[in-house]
Amino acid sequence: MGRLGVTEILVILAIVLLLFGGKKIPELMKGLGNGIKEFKNASKEDQAVVKKEEETKE
Repeated sequence: MGRLGVTEILVILAIVLLLFGGKKIPELMKGLGNGIKEFKNASKEDQAVVKKEEETKE
């Protein structure tokens, strides 16, 4: 029940296209991509801080 099949994904994409229109979707995807990139960078920085703290404890 928790898995999405191809049909469900296509229906969701069709609804998104109808709601936002073709012109807004590239802007939404660009914003989503930037958000993911910022999240990855923040997690890398956090891991670096934790690693430095572990090295200073030793």
